[in-house]
Amino acid sequence: MEIRLLGRTAVVRDGAVVPLPRSRKVRTLLGYLALSPQPVPRSRLCDLLWDVPNDPRGELRWCLSKLRALLDAPGRARVITADDRVGLDLAGVRVDALDVERAVGGGIARIAHAELAALCDRFAGDLLDGVDIDGTPELAGWLAAQRQRYRSLHVELLRALVARADGAETFQRLEAWLQLAPFDRDAHAVMLEALVGAGRLRDAEEHLAATMRAFEAEGVDWAPLRDALHAARRATSRIASRDSLPASSAAAAPAPARERTRRRVAVMPFADRSEAPPVRLAEGVTEDIIMQLARLRVLFVIARGSVFALAERGVEPEEAARVLGVDYLVTGSVRRAADRVTLAVELVDARDRTIVWTDALESAPGETLAVLAALVQRVVAAIAEEIESEETRRAVLKSPTTLDAWEAYHRGLWHMYKFTGPDNHHAGQLFRAALELDPTFARAHAGLSFTHFQNAFLDLTPDRARQIELAFAAAQRGLAADDHDPAAHWAMGRALWLHGEHSGSVAELERSIELSPNFALGHYTLGFVHSQLGDPKLAIGATDHSRELSPFDPLQFAMLASRALAHVRLDERQEAAEWAVKATARPNAHAHILAIAASCLSLAHREPEGRRFVARIRERLPAYSIEDFLRAFRFDRDVAQLFRRSARAIGF
Repeated sequence: MEIRLLGRTAVVRDGAVVPLPRSRKVRTLLGYLALSPQPVPRSRLCDLLWDVPNDPRGELRWCLSKLRALLDAPGRARVITADDRVGLDLAGVRVDALDVERAVGGGIARIAHAELAALCDRFAGDLLDGVDIDGTPELAGWLAAQRQRYRSLHVELLRALVARADGAETFQRLEAWLQLAPFDRDAHAVMLEALVGAGRLRDAEEHLAATMRAFEAEGVDWAPLRDALHAARRATSRIASRDSLPASSAAAAPAPARERTRRRVAVMPFADRSEAPPVRLAEGVTEDIIMQLARLRVLFVIARGSVFALAERGVEPEEAARVLGVDYLVTGSVRRAADRVTLAVELVDARDRTIVWTDALESAPGETLAVLAALVQRVVAAIAEEIESEETRRAVLKSPTTLDAWEAYHRGLWHMYKFTGPDNHHAGQLFRAALELDPTFARAHAGLSFTHFQNAFLDLTPDRARQIELAFAAAQRGLAADDHDPAAHWAMGRALWLHGEHSGSVAELERSIELSPNFALGHYTLGFVHSQLGDPKLAIGATDHSRELSPFDPLQFAMLASRALAHVRLDERQEAAEWAVKATARPNAHAHILAIAASCLSLAHREPEGRRFVARIRERLPAYSIEDFLRAFRFDRDVAQLFRRSARAIGF
């Protein structure tokens, strides 16, 4: 006789599978008794399996009768009941879970290769797979712990087997390992080493790109894996890129390409080749190209935040193209000497790494801005001609009238995305400096409005009411400067939200997206507003789209937290808790984000986890309370009361 618990529960007698009762309680009872080292009191089984039934002992007797029909044989009783205890006589019976435990207990290193492979093959799924427990929380906890324990045993067996395997078996076992532990860096590192060792460099690069996307989505550090690939390349002489086997044979292969009609483009940060100390001119050129490309409705352009974040982490352009899943890559450099600026630009087909177009522009003395505008037009025209020239529609964003204003604006952005009081103050000073030089610079007005928004939203200054008015006034000046700039409408949408004007805020944010469909901040902020008083389903779609447009954006924490709030309003509390916790793992997550996580965990009845987030808030802001949180957001009365109740449950 054989009892199979790893996967779908099954009983095999004389080589034939015995039909099991449909009752989940019978299957659960079988697994619990099989794994119990000693007979279990009937009262214990009743308490575990039934949550206040009418007749627990009667139901237990019924379940035991079904087990006897499964396991007992003429002259051999295997379901043993004595002294009000219940146990199983498993002498001569193979139980897959117990076989694994005995083998591992003797030391994995002592297990022969063939037996190791056979043990791994015994795992057909999770312990008691398909059994959904509706009994007591204690039983659910037992099952969750046992499943995790056997998953861990499976991983350890696979780890040992991969170390001994070669050829196709290596990749087969690695696939199983990664399926069990998709965020196990060791497994991915071994996969990368195996692919490079097999001469499959292209597969290794694609595997790393797919893994980086998955890790980034979960807030897991992927830098060690990039280092592992580089180390594997250096350690082997067989690094020629070839597709010896289909990429699908590698675990965590790139996600299936979504159907899309637009080509994807990434503009990586331009390098500064200036002889003088570096300035932020190169960053400005990069953002200008990104924004111009975003205006072309036939293109899907990766947002500024993601490409700059990857560059700051040392990711090379070709590797970034794989991670972002783009078709074309724009790179370049800026060189300023005296009063001349030279811009070198290159457009590469990321799929076969061939140069599609390249050019270099040099300014005449005093014509720097003209060169910038010409460069943007050339880049946009080249990409449009190569991809879908007949559908191209170009639009031009106004450029600052001086380089100093341009530089000040981009320095302000760098500080603004730090989300701290001192940095926000510094950003405001830089935006004002830019506006003194160029009062028509709409994006500097939008940036200044956002600094006032942060002062009010994060309580960075004591004059909240005045900061709201200043945010509104700066947004008005931005619209007056350039009504076609999506950032100007974005700033006005935020300012109106601070004023409590929901419909006006939504209208302005929708206008920002109309002007630039790839404007990630517009989509995110629309989701932010709808997550509180508007349509929560629309909020989820908007925040998801913003993350797709800018998967490495500095405001990722806010995008995830907004989705969590939308799930709260849909009464999807477990989902809300999961998204809120993800938000807290992103850089620069502030106290409001921690408060969202604490509240959502409390609503999901995960109070201990919620209290840990309350403790983290107390470390930053000892006086912070649920009322500070509610004052910052715009919820209706019912949702506000829901958050207050959740806060009381965790001492917040």
